[in-house]
Amino acid sequence: MSAANDTNFNSAVFLLTGIPGQEDAYLWISIPFCLMYVISIVGNSVILFIIKTDPSLHEPMYIFLSMLGVTDLGLSIVTIPTTLGIFWFNSREISLDACFAQLFFIHSLQCIESSMLLLMAFDRFLAIHDPLRYASILTLPRIAKMGLVCVLRGVAIILPLPLLLKRFRYCRANVLSHSYCVHQDVMKMACSDTSINSIYGLFTTLLTVGLDSLVIFLSYVMILKTVLSIASTAEYVRALNTCVSHLCAVVLFYTPMIGLSVIHRFGKGSPPLLQILLGYIYLLVPPLMNPIVYSVKSKHLRARIIRVFIK
Repeated sequence: MSAANDTNFNSAVFLLTGIPGQEDAYLWISIPFCLMYVISIVGNSVILFIIKTDPSLHEPMYIFLSMLGVTDLGLSIVTIPTTLGIFWFNSREISLDACFAQLFFIHSLQCIESSMLLLMAFDRFLAIHDPLRYASILTLPRIAKMGLVCVLRGVAIILPLPLLLKRFRYCRANVLSHSYCVHQDVMKMACSDTSINSIYGLFTTLLTVGLDSLVIFLSYVMILKTVLSIASTAEYVRALNTCVSHLCAVVLFYTPMIGLSVIHRFGKGSPPLLQILLGYIYLLVPPLMNPIVYSVKSKHLRARIIRVFIK
């Protein structure tokens, strides 16, 4: 028995979890999931197409929105195979290497999306605080460099996580809590000392979500300070209205992400169903809602989308 417990299970598999107790209804449950995936993929693809083909939308705000759309597309595509595989075929097994790869892409894309929301907050601050220099500061080459830095930052920070997990032995119960792989969940399956992973995971959370959300908050403090100095009520309302879409995206992204991270670290007595549902919200809702929110709130983007569909 002790020999079996000490065996290195690097060739073993993890078992993903759908919604426990609802196995008989998986086919029906898959319908809303399919709709959410289709809407998020089509919605983000349409926005990318509109921004790319319409020269009047080649402005910093819409370029940052297109970067956010690419990130949301990536998040949807990464989770589709395992999530729908469970609901359609009850395919729960995933190899360690595939799990580590999915884990890397999910966390790196989340990190990149957090960076994009930070850049969009800077964009709104600059547009309101210094509109005369807005176009001269946010030039296309500079925006491209900022986007590249965000991607490199996400890859560099997240890459050590699967590498650290790969060196562990997995000899405990191999049933994960979600229909996809995330670092905190996989780390619990290891029978080795995971203190380094736990510390580094906390460090990455503080360095990405913690730092980005703090800077976004400070940006909006500065935006509010600038807006309050505007004498005209109409300009005051117009300036704040340009920030509504971004604020919705920030709330949709950070709220479930922080909630799930807190439950994984401190909520050992929390109901499993709450953790599972929050996990789905964490990855499905932002890519689903971002294109809808921006299409509704952005007059120019909405007009271009309507024009395309009318044609």
